[in-house]
Amino acid sequence: MEKRVRFKSAWLPWLLIAPQMVIVLVFFFWPAGQALYQSVLQEDAFGTSREFVGLANFERLFGDPGYIQSFKITALFSALVAVIGIGVALLLAVMANRVVRGATAYKTLLIWPYAVAPVVAGVLWLMMFASPWGVVAYALQALGFQWNHLLNANHAMALIVIAAVWKQISYNFLFFLAGLQSIPNAVIEAATIDGASPWRRFWTIVFPLLSPTTFFLLVMNVIYAFFDTFAIVDAATHGGPGKETAILVYKVYYDGFKALDMGGSAAQSVVLMAIVILLTVFQFRFVEKKVQY
Repeated sequence: MEKRVRFKSAWLPWLLIAPQMVIVLVFFFWPAGQALYQSVLQEDAFGTSREFVGLANFERLFGDPGYIQSFKITALFSALVAVIGIGVALLLAVMANRVVRGATAYKTLLIWPYAVAPVVAGVLWLMMFASPWGVVAYALQALGFQWNHLLNANHAMALIVIAAVWKQISYNFLFFLAGLQSIPNAVIEAATIDGASPWRRFWTIVFPLLSPTTFFLLVMNVIYAFFDTFAIVDAATHGGPGKETAILVYKVYYDGFKALDMGGSAAQSVVLMAIVILLTVFQFRFVEKKVQY
C-alpha cells in the first residue's frame, strides 16, 4: 500500500511550499507577465511614453527575415548541443562506471565543469580557439587547418556548440551515471551468460533501461540550449560573424538593450517562451511514448 503523509494542520503543507512558490512567482510569473504586457506596447528606451499597439510588434517580428533566420540558427544550435551533449555524457558515464582504480577522482574531474559559470566557459573556449595564440587554434594551424571564428560562420557555430556542450556535460554525466548504477547487475550477468556481446548488452538492456533518464535529459538540454547559453554566445561570438550565431535568446537581449526596441524584445521573449513550452509538451506527448519505465 502507498504510504501517505497526513498533516495535522491544513495550513502546514502550504507553509512548507511557500518559500518555493514565492521564488517562482517573483522570478518567473512576474517577469513573464511583464513581458506579455510590454509585448503589446510601443515605448521609448526610458519608458517615459508608451502606446498600446496590439499585435503590431508580433507582425513586425515575423516580417523580419533576420528573425526567421534566427529560428533556423537556434534550431541547429539546440539540436547539436542536445545530441552531442547527451551522447558524449553517456559515453563518459559508461566508461566511469567501469573504472575500478581512482574512480572517485575520475568522476570528480568530470563533474567540475558544471561549477563553471557560462560566461567563464565562453571566455575559456574563446581563448583556446583564438588565432594564432590559442592552444587549439595553434594545433589546428599546425595540422594545416586555418581556424577563424571571426570570419567563418561555421567555425563560430562550432565554437559556441563546443563551449555549451562542455558546460552541460557534467550535468548529463551525473544523471547517466546514477542511472547506470541503478541497473541490477543480475540482469547484465544473465545476458552475459546467454552469450550477449557487450555491444548487444548495451543496446538491448542498458540503453532501454536508461530511456527515462535520456528523455529527462533531452528535455533539459533543449531548455538549456534555448535559455542558458546566452552568456556563452555573448562572451564567445557576440552573435557574429554578422548574425550567424545570434540565437533567439541573444537576439532578445540585443534588440532590447542595444537596439532599444523594448516592445519588439518583449514580443521575442513571449515567442521564445511559447516555443519552449510547445517543445516540452511535444516531447512529453510523443517522445515519452518510447520511454520504458
